Order: sequence, then structure tokens, then C-alpha cells
Amino acid sequence: MTENSVEKSPNVELNWARVGEKWRKKWAESRIFESEPQSHKKKYFLTVAYPYPNSPQHVGHGRTYTLADVHARYKRMKSYNVLFPMGFHYTGTPIVSMSQRIKSNDLELIEIFKQIYKIPTKIISSFKEPKKIASFFHEEIKHGMIEMGYSIDWTREFTTIDKGYSKFISWQFRNLRKNGLIVQGSHPVGWCPQDQNPVSQHDTIGDVEPELTEYVLVKFKFEEQYILPTATLRPETIFGVTNLWINPDIKYVIALVNNEKWIVTKDAAKKLEFLNLSISIISEIDGFELIGKSAFDRLRNKHIPIFPASFVDPYSGTGIVMSVPAHSPYDYQALVDLRKDADILKKYHITVDIAPIKVIHSDTFLSNDRSPAESIVASYSITDQNDSKLEEATNKLYSDEFHNGILLPDIAIIGNLSVVKARETIREKIINEEIGATMYELKNAVKCRCGTPCVAKLLTNQWFINYGDEGWKKLAHELVNNMEILPEEIRQEFMNVIDWLKERACARKSGLGTKLPWDNEWIIESLADSVIYMAYYPLSRYISNIIDSQNSEHKVLADNLSDSFFDYVLLGKNDPDLVAKDSKISVHLLEKIKNEFLYYYPVDSRHSGRDLVPNHLVFFIFNHAAIFTKNKWPKQIVVNGSVLMEGKKMSKSLGNIIPLRHAIDEFGADSIRLTMLSSAEILQDSDFSFDLVKGIRSKLFEIYRTISDHKNIFTTTQNSLDHNELEDTWFSSRIQHIILDTTSAIEKFRIREALHNILYLMDNDLQWYQKRKLAKNKSKYNNYLKEFFDIRIKLLSPFAPFFCEEVWEIMGNHSFISLAQWPEANNSKISLEAEDNERLIQDVILDIQKITKVTKIVPKKIMIYTSSTIKSIIYKKLLDKMQRRSTANFGVLMKEFVNDNEVKDFVKRNPDLVKKMIDDILSESLEVRHRRMKTNSFNELIPLQDAISLLISEIGNQQLEVRIYSEDNNDKYDPKQKSKFARPYKPAIYIE
Repeated sequence: MTENSVEKSPNVELNWARVGEKWRKKWAESRIFESEPQSHKKKYFLTVAYPYPNSPQHVGHGRTYTLADVHARYKRMKSYNVLFPMGFHYTGTPIVSMSQRIKSNDLELIEIFKQIYKIPTKIISSFKEPKKIASFFHEEIKHGMIEMGYSIDWTREFTTIDKGYSKFISWQFRNLRKNGLIVQGSHPVGWCPQDQNPVSQHDTIGDVEPELTEYVLVKFKFEEQYILPTATLRPETIFGVTNLWINPDIKYVIALVNNEKWIVTKDAAKKLEFLNLSISIISEIDGFELIGKSAFDRLRNKHIPIFPASFVDPYSGTGIVMSVPAHSPYDYQALVDLRKDADILKKYHITVDIAPIKVIHSDTFLSNDRSPAESIVASYSITDQNDSKLEEATNKLYSDEFHNGILLPDIAIIGNLSVVKARETIREKIINEEIGATMYELKNAVKCRCGTPCVAKLLTNQWFINYGDEGWKKLAHELVNNMEILPEEIRQEFMNVIDWLKERACARKSGLGTKLPWDNEWIIESLADSVIYMAYYPLSRYISNIIDSQNSEHKVLADNLSDSFFDYVLLGKNDPDLVAKDSKISVHLLEKIKNEFLYYYPVDSRHSGRDLVPNHLVFFIFNHAAIFTKNKWPKQIVVNGSVLMEGKKMSKSLGNIIPLRHAIDEFGADSIRLTMLSSAEILQDSDFSFDLVKGIRSKLFEIYRTISDHKNIFTTTQNSLDHNELEDTWFSSRIQHIILDTTSAIEKFRIREALHNILYLMDNDLQWYQKRKLAKNKSKYNNYLKEFFDIRIKLLSPFAPFFCEEVWEIMGNHSFISLAQWPEANNSKISLEAEDNERLIQDVILDIQKITKVTKIVPKKIMIYTSSTIKSIIYKKLLDKMQRRSTANFGVLMKEFVNDNEVKDFVKRNPDLVKKMIDDILSESLEVRHRRMKTNSFNELIPLQDAISLLISEIGNQQLEVRIYSEDNNDKYDPKQKSKFARPYKPAIYIE
């Protein structure tokens, strides 16, 4: 417990640490978050990505889990039987890699454990055993989740190396294989040369997904005996190649590649070794030795020159680039620059007398005189190859030609084909004729957890899940089309991933996890065994991984589980008597397990971070579509952005990784929860800072202090009022609106908006209400305030559960607010007129203050004039016409008015006034316009008369004389004829 855990003010103290400890204990003792099937009650099954226990969770991890917990708590208060369980994902290589680093005395990792995570040296030394790492961080993460107040049902906890879970995953994989969705073959993967394993997101430092690039290698002949292979993503442009680029300042190697002598960079030779090519380095050659010579294009049967280019990256592709200046802005500009560089031309004895060769047509670039690349370079005013605008120009041209381009009709083989079709046609031709090949490369720099840089490798005899299967893709699209995705704007991202996803390696030779059932040399990888685990939660508490004689009648032993058990429970297949006998359990227990699964499944909501859309979340969709019947497909996915620390990505190198439990100990869970959720809407990155945490905590303490000041209203019966004051009706109406707006925001997962309503808009309403009461010398202790506080704490409860339980108790309640009923709006208490009343008063006060500030007048008299009846009639007619005709055109509206006998005379005399009324209406929100349309009549005199005492109080002169007149009043005091300027909802004001 730290000093920061206590908040104090005169007569009020709040110890955040003790409050957290108190309610954690009460929740655990009462087991209020454990869920049992209840046939009479609607269920809500909600899951969030189970954590990987290779380090403590930090503040950045907390957002996804907190959002899920808010959702669970909200649904529980909405009377759902909520199941919110948690497991732990031990599978994969990261824990094993970490253990190996500890064994090798990796000082960097040991320092991170000591300095950032504050782990004692004795415990760190035990991390040489992988399961010790997993077990330690498992408990650390679990304690953090409990301390954060997550309302998890821990009776369903499991790990992915539990024997029962492995049986479940083996069943999943046998199902996929039986359906032809697991195949063995040669496919490119991200690869760790050290571990000799494929790598995916969970296997890399920083959880970076390896991204593969597939190049076509075009083999140009050089001096008869050598091959100059160029890596390209656009083989259809080969007919536009004018030259090759080589970097004169780097060394290349001559390598024997499958009986051909290739000239490539050293780095390229190493990369080619991982693509199952036989590589033998013969000798080195300097790049400048090749400049000025020519290469032979075997497809077009012509020679092309080799030019120098320092921009050629030795670490990209083969280090040799084919130049297509008609369709590549970089190539075009490089040739322009080379022509101008007399020193280079002289040095290599070369001349640049080539012209771009146009091969692709698109409607965007129609010039006959200039190539597309020349046109776009000119439009961007690019001056040389170092111009930063070149990248944008290149992306724009490539995109346009890919989507809209057609090969020119005189181009051999691929003329008149679309770029997409031409690319595939020419690729196939040059590979079949052995004047081309395929090369794979990692797009991004990725390191394995062991610290080794990863490469692209072509694996043979590797097991893959075939996400490229067209029938499976169709099912996945159907699932997505029938589920809710929040926020909706990310739906297309899911669709795109489904479309481009292909075969994916699903097994490794090392790491923790389940062995591939039919080939025990392989272990199922972490993004393959974590896609339908939600189905295991309803079963998990009935499966025992060890022999337990005391619970043998109530559990099934993992050793006795077979595919027939999972087929029956999860898919409804097989005979229950035979399954029970095979599993060595009673039919009664088997039926109980099955009914529990049927009660909770499908998943009602799945929470995860946006970074998992390209892998885990889409795999979740694919695998549910393949294995389960449609009535068991998940109903909703909720995706959130990540967390920044004071505007920067969280990183150990930046020193801004804050372990979650340390932050809780310092500031309390509720403040951290609210800060994570209130700084951004769901898909945006949340910018976390401890200054924000302190501000939020001060806001909570302010609420605590206010309720403490009013706590007698919860313990004593308030006198019922003879009649409602105007502000009472307004206050009650505002409470109903807050309930409606906040509920709607939560349902749509506009969490920031919901919290803004609760923390700030409700404060504004309370302050105005108390100001009105004080001006009238009325008691501030009444049932309206009691209702306000009751509603506010209930609305806040899913977000700040510890705080709200404590306040709920102070308010005299003996139940858990976590189980209280979510507030329901009472429509009979909504008063449109009351909302306009108080808005009018606020606007008039603001106008008076502006006038006195500008004129420097110290008012002795204030006259307020409300608009005449005829103006009110015109205003209402304008509202109606503007809404029904969806027009605010002054001329159109005036034409209608001059034919309206009720108002035509006034309108003809006062057209400017009508124009101002139109502007008044347009300045209001649609909500306000609709509200005023529904109000039959609005007498502005009533609220203004009611607020005279407040007006005097706000101006600060108790001797002030305030009078309210209608413009229609013939006896009004109006020495300056100000009343004629009054408009509906815009009273005129005269000050002496």
C-alpha cells in the first residue's frame, strides 16, 4: 500500500487499497461471478483472448480485458446469466525460448525481470525450466486480473497443456483433417534458423506477424554462362524493361544455384538457401565490374544495358533490379538523374539513349506523348530520386494499373489482358520455360523470441491448415455476414483477410503444446490450438487431468476422453450409452456436460485487440465455420485499439512498460480502468498517462465526497413535496435521458461517450440543479437527488466496480451493486418542456453576462422580453416545413408564407426576422428541433419568472430589479423598443 492509495479531504477519507481488498474478498466469499445453467434465465457467454504467461501483464494489456469485463458486468446487471471464464495459453515456443535464454545467462532478459518486473533472483533462476516460467506468470497474471476487479468465473480455468485440453485439440485437428482442411506439402513460412521452427506472431519478439513477399525472379543471361536474376512483383511489365540496375558500391557473389551460375548479393544467396535451392558460392565480384555491360532478355530475345544505381538495396530481393521507366516512377526518375550526371556517365563509359516502353493502358493516364510514370512524376513536381513524394506517386500508379490497367494489344502473349490476368499468365510461362523462378522474402524485420532474425523458408512435408480452400472461405464469409462486428467499420478488414488468407503452417518441431495426433514428431502451434477453445470452457470444470477419487462421480478423467465424447457433447453425434461407457462415466454426467454446453454455446461476444484480426480472430471464424453447426456459430466480435503510454508505443527500450499490478498498487484499479476506457473510442489507440489517472481518481473522489455529504438522504425518509418545482421536473427528465443515452452508448460500445455522460454531463446537471435550489433557498436534500445518486452509481458500476460497491454500501444498501438491476428509463418522467425551460434560463443568463462584459454596465434594472404570439406561430410553422420538406431555402419558405393567411401580413413586413428564425433553427441540433416540434406550446414567461432569483444571484447584485414581459404586453417598460427584437427561444434584453 502506498501513500497514493489514500485520498483525503476535510471529514472524508478514501483508502483505495483497502476498498479494493475489501470487495475482492466479499466477491470471492459470495462467489457471485460463478455461473450455473439456469433454464429460466437468458445466458450471455463472453470471452476474451486468454493470456500467454511469459511475463506479467502491463498497463497496455489491460484495455482489452477491461472492456470485456465492463461488457460482462453490464450484461449481468441487465439480468443475463453471464459466463465470463478465463484460461491460460502455454502453447508454443516463446516460453521455451525464454527458458533457454535464462540457461545461457542472458543478462538483458534477467535485467528486465529484475528491474521492470521486480522478480527476485531466486525465482528467476528457476526459470531454466519452461513450465516454471509459465506457472509463475500464470499466477501473476491471475492475481492482476483479480486485483483489476475482473468478474471472471475461475471454476473453469485451464491451461493449454492440460491433458484434457490436448484431447480436445486432437479432436479438433482430426475433424479438420477428415474434412480435407489440413494438408501436407511445400509452402513458404516465417522461419527461425536457430530453433529450426516456423514462426508466427506469438513466436516473435514484440508479437510481430511475419509477412511474406512472393517475388517472380526473371532470369537475364549475362556473358552466356551467368544468370542475373531480378526480383519483381510485376512480371507483366517485363515487356517494358529498358535496362538493369546494379549497385556499383557493393560486392556480389557468383553462386552455383541448381547447376546455374547466378550473380546475386551475399544476403540473397543466404536467403535462397532457405528456399530449398542448392547454393554453392564460387567467387565474389564487385558491382562496378558489371556496369556498362549488357544482359540478354530471353523472353524478348534482345540485349539491354546495365546501369549503376546506388539506390539498389543489397538486402532486398537479389540486389539486381529490372528497370521499367514507363511504369515505375523510381526507374523513370533514376534515368532522368543519370542522364544529368556527367561524372557517372564518364566514369563507366555509358550513354543513356533509351526511351521508356509503354506496355499498360489505363484511363487515368491517357497521354500519347508521355508514359504513365513521366506523367505522374510531373504531376507531383518531383525533382530527383531523393524526393519523398516518389513513394506516394509510385503507390498511386501501381494501384491504378493493378485495378484498372490493360496490357496494350501489340504486347506478345499477354496483349489485351487485364494486369491481374497478365501477371499470372506471364508468371506461369517464364517459370515453366525456366527463364523465371519464385523467391520468397520477409517483408518485415522479425526476430524469434530466442533473438535470432527470422527468414522466409520453403518448407517441405510441413503440415498446413488450408485457409485457401474456396468452399471454406465461402462459409467464413457467411459467418461474418451473419454476425455483429463492433465497431462496424472494421468488418471489411475481416472480409479482406478471409480473401487473401492461404495455407498456414500449423505445427512445430519444438515448444509446449499438443502433439499432432497422426504425426507425433510435430507439436500443434499456438495460433492453431487457440481458435475454438471457447467451446472447452463449459466442459472444463467436469474434466479432471489427474485421478481424483473424491470427485470421480462428478468428473471425467482426461485419460478416458476420446473423439466420441467430444462428438457427442459438442456436435450431438453418437449413442450416449456407448459414449458414457467409453468415457467411463455415467450417462447422467454425460448428459449434464452436454446440456451445459448447449445452454452456453454459441459465444455471444468475443473480445480481442485489433492486432489479432489478421490471424487469431479470422482463424476463430474459419474453424467455427468448419466444425460447428450454424446455430453454434459465434454471434459477435468486439475489436479494440491498443494503448499508448503518453503518446508513445509501449516498449522495454523506451522504459515505459508499467506492470499492471504495480500500477494498481499505486493508484487503485478503478482509476486505471477508467483511464484506459475514457481517453479514446474503442477502435482508436488509447493514450494512457498517470496524469490522466490522477485526474480520474480526483473525479471519483469528488463523487464520493458529494455522496458522503448527502448520505442522510439515504437513511431518512424525505418529505414528499406538495408540487414539483420546474427544476425538479427538469432534473428527473435529465436522469431519464442519461439512462437512455448511456445504455445506447454501451450497447454500441461507444464507451468513451458513456463515461463522458456519467462522469461529466451528470456533474453539469447536478451543479445546475443545486444552483437552482440554492437561489430559491430550497433544501438540497430530496428524493430527486437520491434518485440521481442511485442511478449514477449503477451506471458507473461496470466501469469502476470497487468504488461503486463502496459507495453503494454508504448509500445504505446491503446487496452487491454488481448484481443490481441496470437502470430503466421512465418515459413518463421525460419532459420536453422542462428541458426547454432550463435551456432558456441558461441562455438568458449567458446573454446578460456577455452584454455586461462588453458594455461594462453594472446593471440596476434588467428587462427581458419574450417574443410575440405571431412569432411563435411562424417559428413552429418553420420547424414543420423545414422538417417535412427537408429544405431551409429562404425563398421557398417565403413563397409558402405569403400564401398563408395566418402569417402573410407579418412575414411581408418582416422578411429579415424570418431569415433570422431560419438561422436560429439551423443552429440547433436535430434533437432540439424534434423536441420543439413535439412541444404544443411553450410559454417562456413561466421559466423566466421562476428563475428571477437565480438571475439576481448570477449577476451578483441583490438590489437588482428584474422584470419579464411578453412582447404582446402593451403595458411593458420598453424605453428603447428592444422587445421587437425578441424571437422564440431568443428573448430580447434591455439593461439600465
